[in-house]
Amino acid sequence: MPITTSTRHYETHLAPIYVWMAGGIDHAVRLGTADLADFLDADGYAVDLGAGFGMHTLALARARYRVLAVDTSEFLLAELKRQCTGLAVDVAAADLLSFPAHLSGPADLVLCMGDTLTHLDSEEQVGALMLDVRKALRPGGHFIATFRDYRHLPQGVDRFIPVRSDAQRILTCFLEESAQHVLVHDVLHESRDGVWTMKVSSYRKLRLSPEFVVEAARAAGLNGRVQKGPRGMVEIRAQA
Repeated sequence: MPITTSTRHYETHLAPIYVWMAGGIDHAVRLGTADLADFLDADGYAVDLGAGFGMHTLALARARYRVLAVDTSEFLLAELKRQCTGLAVDVAAADLLSFPAHLSGPADLVLCMGDTLTHLDSEEQVGALMLDVRKALRPGGHFIATFRDYRHLPQGVDRFIPVRSDAQRILTCFLEESAQHVLVHDVLHESRDGVWTMKVSSYRKLRLSPEFVVEAARAAGLNGRVQKGPRGMVEIRAQA
């Protein structure tokens, strides 16, 4: 089975079902609001890297932040635009490493949530991103990232992970170890007019150490720490 890029994987496989995967817009934004509870009593300029359909962008914009939402998926950004009508949100269809070209000023907050950081190809790219984040942040600004620690993968049948299912759709994820990466195989079953079909797409995620990300942040001039994140992820918080 061919391995595709994360951008292509989302474009052809996950983007059309991503809101469903997240349990719907309202549920997802409630989770996003809880993720950012420590920052929603202020306002300012925020950057949401890997914004998707707006799980965290909406939480920030409703709290009076001006937000730059960055994602490679035109499909998901179109949904974000529909949800953010009337809010101070700018949208950029771009990859993580090109976000500085879309900034309109120093940022108070930069996010990279929900395993987005693992979509980068290498640790070198993570280090480059940290340097750009540091340059983007105003003094005292914050960087927050959440991602899954793939260094110790489940074994045997535990590699098959049910993501979500209902009467018309079943999404299962299968993980496979591959040196510095994990191969993620998303298996989607869908029922249409009583006929079930299966669609499979695979892509790579970077097996990042939380300690490496903290050190990369520190090397870039950010004071960071690791803490327990939401929904089984680790969280990095760093300050300029």
